[in-house]
Amino acid sequence: MSHLAQLRQRHGIDRVIEHLQACLRAGTPLPELETLASIAHQSPFHFHRLYRALTGETPGRTVARLRLLQALQLLALAESRITDVALSVGYESPQALARACRQALQATPSALRDDAVLRFDWQQRLSLPAGDAVDDQVPLQVRVTALDPFDVVVLRTRGAFDDLDQAFGRIHAWAAGEGLADQLQQLAGIALNDHRDVPPDACLFDCAMGFGPLQGQVPAPLRVMTLGGGDHAVLRHVGSYAGLETATDVLLRHWLPDSGRTLRDAPLYYQYLDDPEEVPEAILRADICIPLQ
Repeated sequence: MSHLAQLRQRHGIDRVIEHLQACLRAGTPLPELETLASIAHQSPFHFHRLYRALTGETPGRTVARLRLLQALQLLALAESRITDVALSVGYESPQALARACRQALQATPSALRDDAVLRFDWQQRLSLPAGDAVDDQVPLQVRVTALDPFDVVVLRTRGAFDDLDQAFGRIHAWAAGEGLADQLQQLAGIALNDHRDVPPDACLFDCAMGFGPLQGQVPAPLRVMTLGGGDHAVLRHVGSYAGLETATDVLLRHWLPDSGRTLRDAPLYYQYLDDPEEVPEAILRADICIPLQ
């Protein structure tokens, strides 16, 4: 058993994959993310991120991969009909199966049915999550520390990851109008989904700035929330801020399983220590802060 397979088994991810396989075979509706988290005995709060870190793919991509794998297995049967195969594995039509095969396998269903070598090759490739081929284990300087809670002014933004500076600028403009800009103490961010997996117009991110204790209300769409508080695993990342998600994956995959700690239902956040407009990208610093039980 590979190292990643052992980690997935320890965290219940293999139980999730087996459950998804059973649903596809039975033709039953796929469970919600909260149900999958329960099967894995993980908190729904961090399940999606942990799943991706340990498998190299999102739950949705696992479903797509397993659906194609099941279709290939059925296409190998002598009496298989493409329409029957498509409907039996959950595609709405044979055309939908054809599109999926062309996009993912660069072949048509009929070619895959008729070419045993091609079909077997794709069955081998689809049999394991993408993450099993990743070798990114590096020494990690992770410190576990109790972080003091702090208040931040937050603006939720939707759009390309590289455009986040506009949202931070809106918070700073409000702070300047309130005479708070010179009191800036914290610059943080909370990724609500993964910019590697969603198109730019679906990327959600909470931009946050801390100015110390606040008096009174902030105007919508700004809001105040508390970050920190309690034990956190903290990893210093150096380099492009766009690489923070990948660095988080490495921490969750290689440090957390042997740490003896579990994730707590609180936001995982990034604390930015440098200004990208003033510091070269290669030496930008940020702390990845992961809440622990």
